Amino acid sequence: MVILFSGIFSVACRSGAPGNSSVSSSNAASPTPVTEVSVKTEVAIVRKMPTYFEATGSLASDAQTDVAPVIGGRVIEVNFDVGSYVQKGSVLVRLDDSDARIRLDQAQRQVEQAVAQVEQAKAVAKQADTGISQARANLRQTQARLGVKDGETFDIERYSQVRVVKAQLDLAEKELTRFEKLLASGDVSRSAYDLRKSQRDALIPQLDEARSIAAIAVRTISTAEEGVRAAQAQAETARASVSTAQKAVETTRVQIDQVRKAINDAVILAPISGYVSERVADVGEYVNPSAPNTKICTILRTSVLRMKIDVPEQNIGQVRIGQSISLQTSAYPDRNFAGAVARIAPNLNAQSRTLTVEAEVENGGGLLKPGQFATVRIAQGKSTPTVMIPANAVRTDGEITKVFVIREERAEERIVKLGVLEGDMIAIDQGVNVDEKVATTNLGLLSDGMAVKE
Repeated sequence: MVILFSGIFSVACRSGAPGNSSVSSSNAASPTPVTEVSVKTEVAIVRKMPTYFEATGSLASDAQTDVAPVIGGRVIEVNFDVGSYVQKGSVLVRLDDSDARIRLDQAQRQVEQAVAQVEQAKAVAKQADTGISQARANLRQTQARLGVKDGETFDIERYSQVRVVKAQLDLAEKELTRFEKLLASGDVSRSAYDLRKSQRDALIPQLDEARSIAAIAVRTISTAEEGVRAAQAQAETARASVSTAQKAVETTRVQIDQVRKAINDAVILAPISGYVSERVADVGEYVNPSAPNTKICTILRTSVLRMKIDVPEQNIGQVRIGQSISLQTSAYPDRNFAGAVARIAPNLNAQSRTLTVEAEVENGGGLLKPGQFATVRIAQGKSTPTVMIPANAVRTDGEITKVFVIREERAEERIVKLGVLEGDMIAIDQGVNVDEKVATTNLGLLSDGMAVKE
């Protein structure tokens, strides 16, 4: 409690007359004993104040992040320093990205070439598809001319010219056989027989010729079928070339995306808004993300602070989520900072027998700093009458806190126990009663029993 209100005495002293305790005997050539001191007084009043219990804790940032590079590179620009406030998304550091930009230009040229190869391969594939259509048309024409369907085997003897000549030859053979019998019986002359024989003999080479023509037609079908197969193979090769060229384009585009990411990663942005608590990067330095504990800075978000409170075991039943708190620090003993309980740990610390509770505190004006120690008052539901006096009526000497109660024109020194500070009034838990008058000026000149004049 002495720590919390150590500044009150200095405030009270400054508000007094020049004859306050700040005047030492060494400054007065001929000290004159003071027999009566003029003072101003205020009456102790009663206010209903919410009940609370006290605990201690420390402040921490709501969010803290170590900013580290994603890629390695030489630092060419640093836009912050320790204590700087940075906005989320602002540029903290730029790394040299000249090599990445050269790789980007190369990759872009490669993708242009790969795209041209894709178009060329597509043109070849289109020609191959046209060749398939032409080869199939030739095959259909040949099959139609010979009366052959898909999947059928062409029989030479079915060829029309072969059938005609063979029919003529069969008829000539029959005629020749009949004339042989007539010649033997003397019913026809030898010349008539020879004529029939010569007709038969003339048809034999004609049949051979017709079969040869049919064989050529069969070969034409085979050639047409081979042409279709060759065209299909050529089309497959062309389509494979298209696929290969497209994969090359995709691979190069992935490389472009990677290089662009490297260029973007060369600009290191602030991941959160906050204050820089540590700076590691300097211009000209080479940063390597694979090195251990590599970072360029640490950013703390302090607009809202977390108050980590150690609640004694006997008070854990008095804490709940959403409960209001107020806290004071030795840096600002005359100010209260408000907050609310946001998180409660599920277990107690086995060594200290305390429960860790986190409250969120709005850090208006940025006065509070992470790491500060604070005394916390956790409000309870009911309020109680409390004696209140002006804060400038309190005098602190070392570890002793006292006030001067004025009774019958005499100063009566009282050792007091202080309570909560509310504006310019402070609660007195012990030492002053309601309606008693307390001195608020010239406290440094007063002593117990001294005569005073209001």
